Amino acid sequence: MLREVKSLINSLFLKELIKGLMLTGKYLFSKKITIPFPEEKTPMSPRFRGLHALRRYENGEERCIACKLCEAVCPAMAITIESDMREDGTRRTTRYDIDLTKCIFCGFCEEACPVDAIVETHILEYHGEKRGDLYMTKDILLAIGDNYESEISKRKETDAKYK
Repeated sequence: MLREVKSLINSLFLKELIKGLMLTGKYLFSKKITIPFPEEKTPMSPRFRGLHALRRYENGEERCIACKLCEAVCPAMAITIESDMREDGTRRTTRYDIDLTKCIFCGFCEEACPVDAIVETHILEYHGEKRGDLYMTKDILLAIGDNYESEISKRKETDAKYK
């Protein structure tokens, strides 16, 4: 009986609502902890895996030897590779596509690659307005690798120190 009376009094005086408003008022005038994203960046983990890139050697030749290990190890089956033999007997890719709508950014492709051809960069600011915008072809992946090669090689050097 006493419990029911207490419950009735609490509901009449809106005790829970007042407690909630007090909590809101407590944080209303305190220092804000959110970060204005485009102007300020949050610290990024060194293990972050973002947008993919294909790398080239210093002489400009693409690194990918079309071994198809990345395609085989990809759990989401997001990578498609086609290859062809060149006149000098080496095998190179004619098609290297990654569907980022399927990709789970696990990093297996990067780990499986014997020549460090495919890497996941620290680029997180990309988007697609249509599904086709997130379908990365060989030319796009090579362009990303060319634009961010200095950052990628610097990160590879620091990663090698910790292994």
